[in-house]
Amino acid sequence: MDDRVVWITGGGSGMGAATARAAAAAGWIVVVSGRRAAALQQVVDAVVGQGGRAHALPLDVNDATAVAAAHREISQRYGRLDALVLAAGLNAPKRRWDDQTVASFRAIVDTNLTAVATIVDAALPSLRDSGGTVVVISSYAGWSFQPNAGVAYSASKTALASIVRTLNQQEAPSGVRATHLCPGDVATDFLDQRPEVPDAAARAVMLTADDIADAAMFVLAARPGVRIDELVISPVAQR
Repeated sequence: MDDRVVWITGGGSGMGAATARAAAAAGWIVVVSGRRAAALQQVVDAVVGQGGRAHALPLDVNDATAVAAAHREISQRYGRLDALVLAAGLNAPKRRWDDQTVASFRAIVDTNLTAVATIVDAALPSLRDSGGTVVVISSYAGWSFQPNAGVAYSASKTALASIVRTLNQQEAPSGVRATHLCPGDVATDFLDQRPEVPDAAARAVMLTADDIADAAMFVLAARPGVRIDELVISPVAQR
């Protein structure tokens, strides 16, 4: 049985939860983190019910001390870490210069950008040992300018491209590789944060969380000598 370990943030719902289920089905040991312990446990129960291996590690990704402690727990429990899938994200309905607040801007950037750097920094020693993979679930707005995505969200997601590029440039000697995964519209609860929430008809033509999980698994399945620097996936209906 495969003993590779993947740590997934934002693992209690949406794309993170879907990736957890897909990774477990492929034989990975899955650690899911997020702020909602009950939601994480539901994911773990579903994985275990299908014969997979998983455990919940509740975590606020903006708490650097907690992130470091979580990595230590994973290292002590499994003795290794082979991949990160970073799916935690935040946006707000008020996302324009004329209605956003600086507090909201900071919260979005902290979750979407700073937390990614914090988790990668904590996990890098283990990833260097394993020649591991980092999948940063970003956004279409991180690949091309999307005027309705919001000031803070666009800035944070665009910056993730630089996080990935510096990882790939600086950590290549240890075999670490990272992917900037940029989904278009995905029908998850994250859409509820939009100023105008899409209806059922609009969601019906979007990607699903499972589509993004498939893309993440494509990256995780690449042989060690292959690096997928950026992967953009969008529904046919994307405009």
